[in-house]
Amino acid sequence: MKLSWLSGRRGKKRSPAPAIPPGQRVYAVGDVHGRLDLLDELDSLIKGDLPTAPSDVLTVFLGDYVDRGPHSAGVIERLSDDSFCTPVLPLRGNHEETLLQFLSDASVLDDWKRYGGLETLHSYNVDVGESLGGRGYSRAQEALIAAMPNAHRTFLESTRHSHAIGDYFFCHAGVRPGIALERQAPDDLLWIREEFLRFQGAFEKVIVHGHTPVKCPEMAPHRINVDTGAYASSVLTALVLEGATRRFLATGPRSLTGFAENGRNAS
Repeated sequence: MKLSWLSGRRGKKRSPAPAIPPGQRVYAVGDVHGRLDLLDELDSLIKGDLPTAPSDVLTVFLGDYVDRGPHSAGVIERLSDDSFCTPVLPLRGNHEETLLQFLSDASVLDDWKRYGGLETLHSYNVDVGESLGGRGYSRAQEALIAAMPNAHRTFLESTRHSHAIGDYFFCHAGVRPGIALERQAPDDLLWIREEFLRFQGAFEKVIVHGHTPVKCPEMAPHRINVDTGAYASSVLTALVLEGATRRFLATGPRSLTGFAENGRNAS
């Protein structure tokens, strides 16, 4: 499904609308969380959208490829094998950060299993029986290290914390107000929530993020949230940026007409 959004209103003279450089198109994709089926569907939607694109196209993934959904290993395989319809730039989410920590510290599973880690282990055919009962974390760690292809680990370790294009700054969770974008702490880029979401002021660029699930994309003056809770809602959303225009592509049956420009859901 497609939805166009016109920035700018009639009336007072305004600053130029945020834009990306001419000749480029960016797709920014929210949290996938193990839903390989939705990633494949969104790939098809983007492929169908490409005939009108300029020559320079990039898909920025905003992190959280693993956990919760059933096919984390398949999602990592899909994003690491160069088969997506455009070049991709994968950012790191807090769930990838936790997975990488588990590879060197088995005790991390005590917390990780509470928000989807067991689903990721299961996707790599790791027996999670003992881990459910709070035991055998080291054995689960060893089994995951043995089962995970080198390309998957390389992909995870190569993910960036942020990326800027034109007037937009892309990251997983958000940024800390009052700190320059180039000085943001990795923990904030991966984990921040309320301090960022409640902030009403301006940033140096428009922040495009995921991390906090919403029913419809949030379009606030200085941030855009595209995490539509794909693992539970079956709606995986991509923000499409070209010049000063913004629109959306999304999987699933839900219409995206219910989002509001001020950053709050209309429904």
